[in-house]
Amino acid sequence: MSQAEGHYYVPPPSTWPITGSMALLFMGFGAAFSVNKMSLGYGLLAIGFAILFYMIYGWFATVARESEGGAYNKLVDKSFRWGMTWFIFSEVMFFAAFFGALFYLRVYSIPDLAGLNGRMLWPDFSADWPTSGPGISEKFMPMGPWGLPAINTVILLTSGITVTWAHWALKLDKRGQLKLGLFLTFALGFLFVGLQAYEYGHAYSDLNLKLTTGVYGATFFMLTGFHGFHVTLGSIMLLVIWFRVLAGHFTPVHHFGFEGVAWYWHFVDVVWLGLFIFVYWLI
Repeated sequence: MSQAEGHYYVPPPSTWPITGSMALLFMGFGAAFSVNKMSLGYGLLAIGFAILFYMIYGWFATVARESEGGAYNKLVDKSFRWGMTWFIFSEVMFFAAFFGALFYLRVYSIPDLAGLNGRMLWPDFSADWPTSGPGISEKFMPMGPWGLPAINTVILLTSGITVTWAHWALKLDKRGQLKLGLFLTFALGFLFVGLQAYEYGHAYSDLNLKLTTGVYGATFFMLTGFHGFHVTLGSIMLLVIWFRVLAGHFTPVHHFGFEGVAWYWHFVDVVWLGLFIFVYWLI
Protein backbone atom coordinates (compact mmCIF):
# COMPACT_ATOMS: atom_id res chain seq x y z
CA MET A 1 0.00 0.00 0.00
CA SER A 2 1.30 3.47 -0.87
CA GLN A 3 2.35 5.80 1.89
CA ALA A 4 0.12 8.78 2.61
CA GLU A 5 1.30 11.90 0.84
CA GLY A 6 2.01 13.69 4.11
CA HIS A 7 4.11 10.92 5.68
CA TYR A 8 7.76 10.32 4.92
CA TYR A 9 8.73 6.66 4.78
CA VAL A 10 11.26 5.69 7.47
CA PRO A 11 12.75 2.23 6.87
CA PRO A 12 13.16 -0.21 9.78
CA PRO A 13 16.60 -0.73 11.36
CA SER A 14 18.92 -2.38 8.85
CA THR A 15 21.97 -4.62 9.18
CA TRP A 16 23.40 -3.53 5.83
CA PRO A 17 25.47 -0.57 7.14
CA ILE A 18 27.27 -2.73 9.70
CA THR A 19 27.76 -5.39 7.02
CA GLY A 20 29.42 -2.77 4.80
CA SER A 21 31.59 -1.67 7.72
CA MET A 22 32.79 -5.23 8.20
CA ALA A 23 33.65 -5.40 4.51
CA LEU A 24 35.72 -2.23 4.78
CA LEU A 25 37.46 -3.58 7.90
CA PHE A 26 38.57 -6.73 6.08
CA MET A 27 39.56 -4.73 2.99
CA GLY A 28 41.57 -2.23 5.04
CA PHE A 29 43.57 -4.90 6.88
CA GLY A 30 43.89 -6.88 3.65
CA ALA A 31 45.30 -3.88 1.78
CA ALA A 32 47.73 -3.08 4.61
CA PHE A 33 48.99 -6.67 4.80
CA SER A 34 49.20 -7.00 1.01
CA VAL A 35 51.39 -3.93 0.48
CA ASN A 36 53.71 -5.35 3.15
CA LYS A 37 53.97 -8.62 1.21
CA MET A 38 52.07 -10.67 3.83
CA SER A 39 50.17 -13.54 2.20
CA LEU A 40 47.32 -13.24 4.71
CA GLY A 41 46.42 -9.88 3.14
CA TYR A 42 45.15 -11.38 -0.12
CA GLY A 43 42.75 -13.67 1.71
CA LEU A 44 41.44 -10.78 3.81
CA LEU A 45 40.96 -8.69 0.67
CA ALA A 46 39.00 -11.52 -0.96
CA ILE A 47 36.77 -11.86 2.12
CA GLY A 48 36.25 -8.10 2.24
CA PHE A 49 35.22 -7.87 -1.40
CA ALA A 50 32.90 -10.89 -1.01
CA ILE A 51 31.16 -9.24 1.95
CA LEU A 52 30.99 -5.93 0.05
CA PHE A 53 29.31 -7.53 -2.98
CA TYR A 54 26.90 -9.36 -0.69
CA MET A 55 26.04 -6.08 1.04
CA ILE A 56 25.53 -4.22 -2.26
CA TYR A 57 23.29 -6.95 -3.66
CA GLY A 58 21.24 -7.20 -0.46
CA TRP A 59 20.85 -3.46 0.02
CA PHE A 60 19.91 -2.90 -3.62
CA ALA A 61 17.33 -5.69 -3.36
CA THR A 62 15.86 -4.16 -0.19
CA VAL A 63 15.51 -0.72 -1.78
CA ALA A 64 13.98 -2.25 -4.93
CA ARG A 65 11.39 -4.14 -2.86
CA GLU A 66 10.50 -0.97 -0.95
CA SER A 67 10.15 0.99 -4.18
CA GLU A 68 8.07 -1.61 -5.97
CA GLY A 69 5.96 -2.10 -2.83
CA GLY A 70 4.82 1.51 -2.93
CA ALA A 71 6.73 2.70 0.14
CA TYR A 72 8.15 5.78 -1.60
CA ASN A 73 5.77 8.71 -2.07
CA LYS A 74 6.48 12.12 -3.63
CA LEU A 75 8.31 13.35 -0.53
CA VAL A 76 10.71 10.41 -0.67
CA ASP A 77 11.08 10.82 -4.43
CA LYS A 78 11.98 14.49 -3.94
CA SER A 79 14.61 13.65 -1.33
CA PHE A 80 16.11 11.03 -3.67
CA ARG A 81 16.36 13.66 -6.41
CA TRP A 82 18.04 16.16 -4.11
CA GLY A 83 20.38 13.46 -2.83
CA MET A 84 21.42 12.43 -6.35
CA THR A 85 21.83 16.07 -7.35
CA TRP A 86 24.21 16.77 -4.46
CA PHE A 87 26.08 13.52 -5.12
CA ILE A 88 26.68 14.45 -8.76
CA PHE A 89 27.68 17.97 -7.66
CA SER A 90 30.29 16.44 -5.32
CA GLU A 91 31.58 14.37 -8.24
CA VAL A 92 31.81 17.52 -10.38
CA MET A 93 33.91 19.14 -7.67
CA PHE A 94 36.08 16.00 -7.45
CA PHE A 95 36.99 16.21 -11.13
CA ALA A 96 37.21 20.02 -10.98
CA ALA A 97 40.06 19.63 -8.48
CA PHE A 98 42.05 17.49 -10.93
CA PHE A 99 41.27 19.75 -13.89
CA GLY A 100 42.30 22.68 -11.71
CA ALA A 101 45.61 20.95 -10.90
CA LEU A 102 46.22 20.40 -14.63
CA PHE A 103 45.44 24.06 -15.36
CA TYR A 104 47.72 25.27 -12.56
CA LEU A 105 50.57 23.09 -13.80
CA ARG A 106 50.34 24.25 -17.39
CA VAL A 107 49.67 27.94 -16.79
CA TYR A 108 51.66 28.68 -13.62
CA SER A 109 53.97 25.95 -12.31
CA ILE A 110 55.76 24.87 -15.49
CA PRO A 111 56.44 28.44 -16.75
CA ASP A 112 57.61 29.46 -13.27
CA LEU A 113 60.02 26.51 -13.01
CA ALA A 114 61.44 27.44 -16.41
CA GLY A 115 61.75 31.10 -15.38
CA LEU A 116 64.51 32.95 -13.60
CA ASN A 117 63.99 31.27 -10.21
CA GLY A 118 63.81 27.75 -11.56
CA ARG A 119 66.65 28.24 -14.02
CA MET A 120 69.16 28.48 -11.19
CA LEU A 121 68.31 24.91 -10.20
CA TRP A 122 67.40 23.42 -13.59
CA PRO A 123 69.09 25.53 -16.32
CA ASP A 124 68.13 23.10 -19.10
CA PHE A 125 64.42 22.92 -18.23
CA SER A 126 61.98 24.55 -20.68
CA ALA A 127 58.31 25.35 -20.29
CA ASP A 128 57.13 22.89 -22.94
CA TRP A 129 54.03 20.73 -22.45
CA PRO A 130 53.80 17.79 -22.10
CA THR A 131 56.76 17.45 -19.78
CA SER A 132 58.02 15.13 -17.09
CA GLY A 133 59.03 18.11 -14.99
CA PRO A 134 62.47 19.30 -13.88
CA GLY A 135 64.96 16.74 -12.66
CA ILE A 136 63.31 13.79 -14.45
CA SER A 137 65.23 12.54 -17.44
CA GLU A 138 63.04 9.58 -18.45
CA LYS A 139 61.61 10.02 -21.93
CA PHE A 140 58.04 9.29 -23.01
CA MET A 141 55.58 9.94 -25.83
CA PRO A 142 52.29 11.71 -25.07
CA MET A 143 48.97 10.06 -25.82
CA GLY A 144 47.45 11.77 -28.86
CA PRO A 145 43.72 12.40 -29.36
CA TRP A 146 43.16 10.26 -32.44
CA GLY A 147 42.87 6.51 -32.57
CA LEU A 148 41.52 4.87 -29.42
CA PRO A 149 40.70 8.13 -27.55
CA ALA A 150 38.59 9.34 -30.50
CA ILE A 151 36.91 5.94 -30.81
CA ASN A 152 36.14 5.93 -27.09
CA THR A 153 34.68 9.43 -27.41
CA VAL A 154 32.29 8.22 -30.13
CA ILE A 155 31.40 5.16 -27.99
CA LEU A 156 30.61 7.20 -24.89
CA LEU A 157 28.63 9.87 -26.75
CA THR A 158 26.66 7.11 -28.49
CA SER A 159 25.90 5.57 -25.09
CA GLY A 160 24.48 8.94 -24.00
CA ILE A 161 22.10 8.76 -26.96
CA THR A 162 21.05 5.17 -26.23
CA VAL A 163 20.30 5.86 -22.55
CA THR A 164 18.18 8.88 -23.57
CA TRP A 165 16.41 6.68 -26.13
CA ALA A 166 15.73 4.14 -23.38
CA HIS A 167 14.44 6.90 -21.07
CA TRP A 168 11.91 8.08 -23.63
CA ALA A 169 10.87 4.47 -24.22
CA LEU A 170 10.18 4.12 -20.49
CA LYS A 171 8.08 7.28 -20.47
CA LEU A 172 6.07 5.95 -23.42
CA ASP A 173 5.88 2.45 -21.86
CA LYS A 174 7.73 0.81 -24.76
CA ARG A 175 9.36 -2.00 -22.79
CA GLY A 176 11.13 -3.64 -25.72
CA GLN A 177 12.84 -0.40 -26.74
CA LEU A 178 13.67 0.26 -23.09
CA LYS A 179 15.41 -3.10 -22.68
CA LEU A 180 17.36 -2.71 -25.92
CA GLY A 181 18.42 0.87 -25.17
CA LEU A 182 19.65 -0.04 -21.69
CA PHE A 183 21.50 -3.11 -22.99
CA LEU A 184 23.28 -1.05 -25.64
CA THR A 185 24.21 1.58 -23.06
CA PHE A 186 25.93 -0.67 -20.54
CA ALA A 187 27.48 -2.75 -23.34
CA LEU A 188 29.04 0.42 -24.78
CA GLY A 189 30.18 1.38 -21.26
CA PHE A 190 32.00 -1.93 -20.73
CA LEU A 191 33.46 -1.66 -24.25
CA PHE A 192 34.80 1.79 -23.35
CA VAL A 193 36.49 0.39 -20.22
CA GLY A 194 37.99 -2.51 -22.18
CA LEU A 195 39.45 -0.19 -24.82
CA GLN A 196 40.82 2.10 -22.11
CA ALA A 197 42.59 -0.87 -20.50
CA TYR A 198 44.10 -1.68 -23.91
CA GLU A 199 45.13 1.97 -24.25
CA TYR A 200 46.90 1.81 -20.87
CA GLY A 201 48.84 -1.26 -22.02
CA HIS A 202 49.87 0.62 -25.17
CA ALA A 203 50.91 3.64 -23.09
CA TYR A 204 53.10 1.55 -20.79
CA SER A 205 54.72 -0.71 -23.39
CA ASP A 206 55.00 1.52 -26.48
CA LEU A 207 55.03 5.12 -25.22
CA ASN A 208 56.77 4.60 -21.87
CA LEU A 209 53.98 6.71 -20.39
CA LYS A 210 53.62 5.81 -16.71
CA LEU A 211 52.81 7.34 -13.36
CA THR A 212 56.56 7.45 -12.76
CA THR A 213 57.34 9.52 -15.86
CA GLY A 214 56.63 12.80 -14.13
CA VAL A 215 53.83 15.29 -13.94
CA TYR A 216 52.26 14.58 -17.34
CA GLY A 217 52.02 10.83 -16.66
CA ALA A 218 50.62 11.48 -13.18
CA THR A 219 47.88 13.87 -14.36
CA PHE A 220 47.06 11.69 -17.39
CA PHE A 221 46.52 8.51 -15.38
CA MET A 222 44.80 10.22 -12.45
CA LEU A 223 42.22 11.94 -14.64
CA THR A 224 41.58 9.11 -17.11
CA GLY A 225 41.86 6.43 -14.42
CA PHE A 226 39.29 7.99 -12.11
CA HIS A 227 37.00 8.57 -15.09
CA GLY A 228 37.36 4.93 -16.12
CA PHE A 229 36.47 3.93 -12.55
CA HIS A 230 33.31 6.07 -12.77
CA VAL A 231 32.41 4.53 -16.15
CA THR A 232 32.80 1.07 -14.59
CA LEU A 233 30.51 1.98 -11.69
CA GLY A 234 27.99 3.56 -14.05
CA SER A 235 27.97 0.49 -16.29
CA ILE A 236 27.35 -1.77 -13.28
CA MET A 237 24.49 0.49 -12.13
CA LEU A 238 22.98 0.38 -15.64
CA LEU A 239 23.28 -3.42 -15.60
CA VAL A 240 21.39 -3.56 -12.28
CA ILE A 241 18.67 -1.28 -13.69
CA TRP A 242 18.45 -3.53 -16.77
CA PHE A 243 17.87 -6.58 -14.58
CA ARG A 244 15.18 -4.65 -12.73
CA VAL A 245 13.55 -3.74 -16.05
CA LEU A 246 13.59 -7.42 -17.06
CA ALA A 247 11.86 -8.17 -13.73
CA GLY A 248 9.07 -5.72 -14.65
CA HIS A 249 10.14 -2.83 -12.41
CA PHE A 250 9.51 0.87 -13.16
CA THR A 251 6.50 2.57 -14.71
CA PRO A 252 6.23 5.64 -16.94
CA VAL A 253 5.50 7.81 -13.85
CA HIS A 254 7.57 6.03 -11.17
CA HIS A 255 11.14 5.34 -12.25
CA PHE A 256 13.64 7.48 -10.38
CA GLY A 257 15.99 4.50 -9.99
CA PHE A 258 16.42 4.59 -13.76
CA GLU A 259 16.47 8.38 -13.92
CA GLY A 260 19.18 8.79 -11.28
CA VAL A 261 21.51 6.40 -13.11
CA ALA A 262 20.79 8.22 -16.40
CA TRP A 263 21.78 11.53 -14.76
CA TYR A 264 25.02 9.95 -13.57
CA TRP A 265 25.75 8.57 -17.03
CA HIS A 266 25.31 11.97 -18.68
CA PHE A 267 27.71 13.42 -16.09
CA VAL A 268 30.27 10.77 -17.10
CA ASP A 269 29.79 11.78 -20.76
CA VAL A 270 30.40 15.46 -20.05
CA VAL A 271 33.52 14.78 -17.97
CA TRP A 272 34.95 12.69 -20.80
CA LEU A 273 34.47 15.54 -23.27
CA GLY A 274 36.55 17.74 -20.95
CA LEU A 275 39.18 15.02 -20.70
CA PHE A 276 39.35 14.53 -24.46
CA ILE A 277 39.83 18.26 -25.05
CA PHE A 278 42.23 19.19 -22.23
CA VAL A 279 44.16 15.94 -21.71
CA TYR A 280 44.31 14.40 -25.20
CA TRP A 281 43.73 17.18 -27.72
CA LEU A 282 45.39 20.26 -26.20
CA ILE A 283 48.71 18.56 -25.46
